[in-house]
This record gives sequence, C-alpha cells and structure tokens, in this order.
Amino acid sequence: MPKVALLNQNGSQVGDIELNDSVFGIEPNQHVLFEAIVMQRASLRQGTHKTKVRSEVAGGGRKPWRQKGTGRARQGSIRSPQWRGGGTVFGPTPRSYSYKLPKKVRRLAIKSALSSKVLDENILVLESLAFDAPKTKEFKSVLGGLSVEKKALIVTADLDENVALSARNIPGVTVVTADGINVLDVVNHDKLIMTKAAVEKVEEVLA
Repeated sequence: MPKVALLNQNGSQVGDIELNDSVFGIEPNQHVLFEAIVMQRASLRQGTHKTKVRSEVAGGGRKPWRQKGTGRARQGSIRSPQWRGGGTVFGPTPRSYSYKLPKKVRRLAIKSALSSKVLDENILVLESLAFDAPKTKEFKSVLGGLSVEKKALIVTADLDENVALSARNIPGVTVVTADGINVLDVVNHDKLIMTKAAVEKVEEVLA
C-alpha cells in the first residue's frame, strides 16, 4: 500500500497514512484518463451557438423578379442562402455537448488520476483543515507551510464555508468536497491536498 506523510496545517509531519492500494496504487490508464477529460470538457461547453435559417431572416417576402423572360436565374426570395444577408444553411443550433461514460470507466479514470498524483509525489494529506473565520491570509500561510507554490486542489470531507471562502480569492486554488472530486480538477492542478477524512471518504466510495 502507498504510504504518505500525514501533516498538520503548519506543514509538520505528525505521522504516516497508508492509502488504499485499489484507489491510490493502481497503474494509471492514460487512455481512460483522456476519455474522461474529453467528456468533462465537452460537458462544460455552453452550446448556445445559433445562426438564422432562411425562415428566420427578416425581409424577402416578395419574389425579386418574375420567373421567366428576364434572362436571369429564377429567384424566389432575396433571403435565400446564396444572397448576401440570406439565411445560413446547416448552421449551428443550440445543443448540449454532454455525454456519459460507463460507470466503471469513470471510476477507473478517477482512480488513475489519484494514483498518478501518488506516483508523482504530488499528493499531501492533512490531519485536518479548519479555520475559525474566513481568512485568506491564514490560508496562504498554510500553503506556504506546505511549500505549495503552484495550482492546488483542496479536497475536504464535507463543505466547510470558512475553508472555501478563505481560498476563494487565491489564484490557482480550488476547494471541492470528497463527493465532488473529479478527473479534470485532479489533473489540472499541480498539487492534490486532501484531509484525512476526505481520503477515507473517497476510499469508501471507490474501493
């Protein structure tokens, strides 16, 4: 089983914690990771793109010239697609880009993402993380004690408003609960910081 240091908020080691081998110790499946990231990024697309077809463009109710005898090609409306200002053919319409992967694939993807952090030694486990009041300065001092200088994903067992509000204004820092942990967030951040309770909750669900 992978073993990592258990730290307090000051960055001092207070012990060790053994991580579940089936969650944090598997060989990462890069293809499944890729598929999960593509799925999540597709789901983030708004899909609000829209062009007007010929029935939605204003004007063009009258036939521009008579059908025969002018020497020109027959035309029924100045808002046909071939006219300037006409409707668009096969243009984009509002749609949802989201889709789902099989449950087993999603579970393998998050396990692969977590195991990658362990292999790269980019996971930190805290004994606990709590503040008496929302204080960005205190959260920055915690990150400083943990030697975290780049993007960090903070995972807590349950929603703690003081923690969330303290981290909200720090660039590159994201706070999620154990229930909301996902592949894109794990991969997109350099460091993964989890509380001991969050680790236990994630292992309970994925093991």
